[in-house]
Amino acid sequence: MSDRARLVGWAFLAAVLLLLPLAVTSGRWIEFLELTLFAAVLGQGWNILGGYGGQYSFGHALFFGTGAYIQALLQFKFGWNPWITLWFAIAGAVAVGAFVGYLSFRYGLRGSYFALITLAFAEAFHVLSRSFVSVTEGGRGVQLDLNQAPELAVATLQFNFAAPFLKAYGFYYLILVLLLIAAAATWWMERARFGAQLVAVREDEDAAEALGIDAFRVKMGAICLSAAITASAGVYYVQKFLFIDPGIAYGPSKSVEALIAPIIGGLGTILGPLVGSLFIHGIGELARETIGAFWQERPGTDLILFGVILILVLGFLPKGLVGLFDSLWRRLTRRTRGGGGLGGLERPEASAAQEPRGERHA
Repeated sequence: MSDRARLVGWAFLAAVLLLLPLAVTSGRWIEFLELTLFAAVLGQGWNILGGYGGQYSFGHALFFGTGAYIQALLQFKFGWNPWITLWFAIAGAVAVGAFVGYLSFRYGLRGSYFALITLAFAEAFHVLSRSFVSVTEGGRGVQLDLNQAPELAVATLQFNFAAPFLKAYGFYYLILVLLLIAAAATWWMERARFGAQLVAVREDEDAAEALGIDAFRVKMGAICLSAAITASAGVYYVQKFLFIDPGIAYGPSKSVEALIAPIIGGLGTILGPLVGSLFIHGIGELARETIGAFWQERPGTDLILFGVILILVLGFLPKGLVGLFDSLWRRLTRRTRGGGGLGGLERPEASAAQEPRGERHA
């Protein structure tokens, strides 16, 4: 696919996401779209480090929770404006990411060792957030004051009592902006030298260093960028729900949500986290509306269907849904090109089982 076609596709997708909520009248489905985009932002943060960098993290809640707690505490204890606190929240998560990255990458931790150390740090921050009651309010969590003045909705990043349009769509467009920023950062990374170096480190770190790539510096950049995007999801969560506690901030649910969307959608792709998140939430909603509604006396049956579908996707689509779509697109375009010559007959020297020369040497 040419760069021009890709740009047209991205512009079309952005237009659809911008106009989609205007065609939805149900508050329930607006909430569904918001949570889908929220999971996509989480997934895009994980995807930069795990998908492009090959550094699989099991504790990305560490960055989500740090961003969320800083965003909440600076407002709760000091009354700071949320537009100011969000920069401190992202910077704090980046600092934590740099600290974890330095300890991990300086001493050559990779693979399962890196996954375990991120999980350990997330659990450590979970315990600390419960223990330091004077700072974090402990298990009680942090509850922000609800703004009820419509004229202050934008200033306080709270849209519950805003004008009708902002009340209905304010949080949707807020998370959409965060997703577009995350996608733009990933798009830049793909086309920059940094992105090429990161992929080279993922494929073969020793070979990359032999070519002069500073693997430590590249992985540090990846974990910092990943932490910043993940922290922005924490900022959104606090502003929408006005509450955060240790279980929500550093519990395993956010770490799992961050990694499963890009894995199902497609690792190392810009669209992967969004496609994976849409698939996960769509299947979950479908399971609740079908099996969950049919077997109301047996709660949890919808989760069984959900789990079976996830296992099938992971087992039979190693490149995710984006990889499947890409494969189908290549087959379609290949047949279209092949059907245009020799009256629709294939050339004797190029059978259907052979791949084009450019792909064979890629």
